[in-house]
Amino acid sequence: MSNIGLEGDVKKLGFGLMRLPKIGEEIDVEQTKKMVDMFMEARCTYFDTAWAYAGSEVAMRKALVERYPRESFTVATKNAAWINCKTREDAIKQFETSLEQSGAGYFDFYLLHNLGQQRTKVFEDFEMWDFVKEMKAAGKIRHIGFSFHSNAEELEEILKAHPEAEFVQLQINYADWEDPDIQSKRVYEMARKYGKPVIIMEPVKGGLLANPPEGVKHVLDAYNPDVSYASWAVRFAASLEGVFVVLSGMSNVEQMENNLSYMTDFQKLSSDELKVIEEARAEIAKIPLIPCTKCDYCAKVCPKNIGISGTFDAMNLLKVYNNKERAQNQEHNTVVYPGKGRANECIKCGKCEAACPQHIAIREYLSEAAAALGME
Repeated sequence: MSNIGLEGDVKKLGFGLMRLPKIGEEIDVEQTKKMVDMFMEARCTYFDTAWAYAGSEVAMRKALVERYPRESFTVATKNAAWINCKTREDAIKQFETSLEQSGAGYFDFYLLHNLGQQRTKVFEDFEMWDFVKEMKAAGKIRHIGFSFHSNAEELEEILKAHPEAEFVQLQINYADWEDPDIQSKRVYEMARKYGKPVIIMEPVKGGLLANPPEGVKHVLDAYNPDVSYASWAVRFAASLEGVFVVLSGMSNVEQMENNLSYMTDFQKLSSDELKVIEEARAEIAKIPLIPCTKCDYCAKVCPKNIGISGTFDAMNLLKVYNNKERAQNQEHNTVVYPGKGRANECIKCGKCEAACPQHIAIREYLSEAAAALGME
């Protein structure tokens, strides 16, 4: 990892500042300070924030930057040029705002955020790759990289086009490792193919693997009932070769204590523990899901432009983790935000089912989704 300056005794746990504790709608800075102190005392130094995380950069300034020597920690933040940016100047303004809000002076790691699908083109159109290289030359950025949410083929296109990327941040967890849509394993292997160090985000799948399905709990408890479910997920991610930081979005002191208990002196998963992870993954695979392959033939014929595959993604999330809020968020991100029709707008014409090669009872599942996700 010497090419990005992370050689030596660097802890693999990164403090993700997206889900900081709150009092009402405001970030609890005092509790955040306690968490920062615990993290730094454990000689963990990597802090991850973003312009798009409301209040996060300011909270980091108050809890970290104003209280510790700048050279004692590393800061990563991100540019989301696809959010409300109409011009290159708008995108550059995000960088300037991050410098102001964080008070960091410079960023150790600066990421073009959430590349994949139509978002990738925005950074090209605004020539943001050229901008971050200019900022690196000016000393305001130490290392350039990007975060990514899409498939392995698209990741390879970006890595070929931008060899200046020094690292890549990927969504990787044991539940999604073999998932044909999320492609955790495939994108990880692609980053390794191009020799890019990897930062892992969502190792606990946004907290879902801290409370996994009952079958998974049974498997993990049978091997070791004295460790947290989250620890299995974080250690799986941290055990992968080429990973230099695993981010955990901690929301309270207790979560910080738990993470530090097994990551301060991190030990890779043993061969027996890896077998347990395989068993846990097999338990998830047993849960009956809507067998949608996302071919979207149904969407091509739907007169209401309903986001059928996105709705089914949300429902499958609900079926596996029984977390309605996360399922609703998923439906918002894949259906509502892109401007597609929602499940409760289905007129039951049946054209979708005639086009579906999987012979899915689409109308029935859409009715189920409308009820389960609170659309009716």
